[in-house]
Amino acid sequence: MTPAELAEAVLAAAHAVFADRGLDRSALPEQTTVERPRNPDHGDYASTLALQLSKKVGVPPRELAGDLAARLGSTPGIKSVEIAGPGFLNIRLDAAAAGQLARTIVTAGEEYGRGEVLAGLKINLEFVSANPTGPVHIGGVRWAAVGDALSRLLRAAGADVGTEYYFNDAGSQIDRFARSLLAAAKGEPAPEDGYGGAYIAEIANQVTALRPEVLSLDEAAAQEVFRVEGVQLMFAEIKSSLRDFGVEFDTYFNEKDLHDRGELEHALNRLREQGHIFEADGATWLRTTDFGDDKDRVLRKSNGEWTYFAADCAYYLDKRERGFDRVVIMLGADHHGYIGRMKAMSACFGDDPAQNLEILIGQLVNLVRDGAPVRMSKRAGTVITLEDLVDAIGVDASRYALARYSSDSPIDIDIELWTKAGNDNPVYYVQYVAARTANVARNAAEVGLTRGDADAFRPELLDHDKENELLKALAEFPAVVAAAAELREPHRVARYLEITAAAYHRFYDNCRVLPRGDEEVTDLHRARLWLNDATRVVIANGLRLLGVSAPERM
Repeated sequence: MTPAELAEAVLAAAHAVFADRGLDRSALPEQTTVERPRNPDHGDYASTLALQLSKKVGVPPRELAGDLAARLGSTPGIKSVEIAGPGFLNIRLDAAAAGQLARTIVTAGEEYGRGEVLAGLKINLEFVSANPTGPVHIGGVRWAAVGDALSRLLRAAGADVGTEYYFNDAGSQIDRFARSLLAAAKGEPAPEDGYGGAYIAEIANQVTALRPEVLSLDEAAAQEVFRVEGVQLMFAEIKSSLRDFGVEFDTYFNEKDLHDRGELEHALNRLREQGHIFEADGATWLRTTDFGDDKDRVLRKSNGEWTYFAADCAYYLDKRERGFDRVVIMLGADHHGYIGRMKAMSACFGDDPAQNLEILIGQLVNLVRDGAPVRMSKRAGTVITLEDLVDAIGVDASRYALARYSSDSPIDIDIELWTKAGNDNPVYYVQYVAARTANVARNAAEVGLTRGDADAFRPELLDHDKENELLKALAEFPAVVAAAAELREPHRVARYLEITAAAYHRFYDNCRVLPRGDEEVTDLHRARLWLNDATRVVIANGLRLLGVSAPERM
């Protein structure tokens, strides 16, 4: 019996009790939940439904809990129901009901853990969106890992998700990039406001190889060649490195297209129709202070140039007009001040910022070796890049390490820890369970032990404390996935996997799956193989949500 099935049984009991008492059943919720007690001595699951309903129907909570307990006690699979405190229900399942979960998980396979809590919601998820003026630095890598994991979680929770990379190929930073490339091609120092690092010289050499005539052009024409070709080469490299990291986007959106298609003017007209545009000092402004911003924002300067914020407005409107209900944007720690103006802009379009726009802020990441931060990239010069991180600890460890912590917390990634083949290394600890469960299955096949037909499975034999503990952990996976998706917190999955891995190790140490020597294969061996294989499914599904592999051998 899964937690969801038990919750349905609790609600069904409540409907029966209300019918018996002649109470108004409209007071009953459409659904309820059960939770695992912190103290396992209090039972397998707990329900607070009696406490929630007591005031609504005027029945003392313990009295209502007593009626619910009586009804639930006769439900198949429920061993006992006890009333605790003011009206808590502590529920124990019998071994057969608990053990059936192993069959449910193995049968469901990759579908186990998926749900519909976000069904019907169409989400645009934008992350990374690093400027094409250099390799992806370690802060952007954090969003690559967290953003990709979040997209997988949102889809697992039933949402329709489109992932997007906003390609900033317009503006002053691109001009500085082009000037830096031109200077490098000429053998000159980078401009004072330009970009440094070996990658600039590499790209400059690639451009001159593609366009040998470039240095014979006048400076303006040469700079334009380096702008067009250099940005294209840099972005191709960014996409390639992200792809190697396991991150691909549904859409790569060019900022330049907003300008070329007249979308900034379109957004301005929409905002004007909403009554939030005004003119002052020769410039065009958006009155964002009406919606809590600390100051009004310029959209078009007095010289006729559009501001970055105007492009932000046009891009947001473009997403909404593509049919996305919610726009989720992941930004770095230095963009915290961006939230107020974006929320106000959403309101200026007539949207509800609480429903239509969500901005997530990620904190800084440091790469540490021997207790000291690694400061410089060999290639980028001033920052640590995606390639530096992957070279140091590998793709799986990088993705797991970055997704393992709440994104609003700064983190240090210790190279020694994350490359260690031991239980101190969280990704090794979890992946080792994936490999161990696969190894058990291989060894079982070699000695002629198979799970057998699902109808012959004997779940009631899984009555050992460590089997029950592992089953409880496996049962929590769907709820963890739903919570991680709703709260935008992929780290919940990583922490869950570590708890489940620990439960499996305790099961493995106390409950032998394979027969010894010439020992006859029994139904207990088969039942434990079902539980072993169910663990493999959950660990693999959880790692897949984080974009991390579930190896069969280590």
